[in-house]
Amino acid sequence: MKKFLMILMSVCLLSACATDPYTGESKVSKTAWGVGIGTAVGAGVGALVGGEKGALIGAGVGAATGAATGGYMDIQARKLRQELQGTGVQVARDGENIRLIMPNAITFNTNEAIIKTSANPVLDSVAKVAKEYNKTSLQVLGYTDSTGNDAINIPLSQRRAAAVAQYLGLRGVASTRITAAGMGAQNPIASNATAEGREQNRRVEIYLINNAK
Repeated sequence: MKKFLMILMSVCLLSACATDPYTGESKVSKTAWGVGIGTAVGAGVGALVGGEKGALIGAGVGAATGAATGGYMDIQARKLRQELQGTGVQVARDGENIRLIMPNAITFNTNEAIIKTSANPVLDSVAKVAKEYNKTSLQVLGYTDSTGNDAINIPLSQRRAAAVAQYLGLRGVASTRITAAGMGAQNPIASNATAEGREQNRRVEIYLINNAK
């Protein structure tokens, strides 16, 4: 029985390795980890209850549970990458959550908080996926570069975040799932010492937070 469980766990962990279709990297996905760990735990519990046969049954139940909990955000991130490919929006994982980084060049003109019409298809895609995967909440954060001061930057970033949140709501994402905040020049992702860095810092980020655990 011990040997059987060791083999089963090895198979589970090996099956957890996957290739990212966008980077070509071989890595362990959240879904695969969920399946692997769920299978192993299920097999262990099943073995205690019903021996080798119980281990097999437990492994199946555990795999299904692991896939459900570990895969929800993986699938959603994959769908977002497909929808947003070529738009300039970055789709990244932040632990169990998904982070969308939208440069202001896509969404807003300088010193304005009115969404560009050219950004509508991008936000439509975000809304489409968010409606399909409705066990997430959305946190919209507006950012500026360090030019100016907080008296200017924070209200501008708040208006931009609110505009994006309102747009998503108008496209059918439940308002109870969405929060918005302006962060001003906080949390820069590049140096504010260069024009290129300041351009990257002027952005809206959307966090899709996992509530499906």
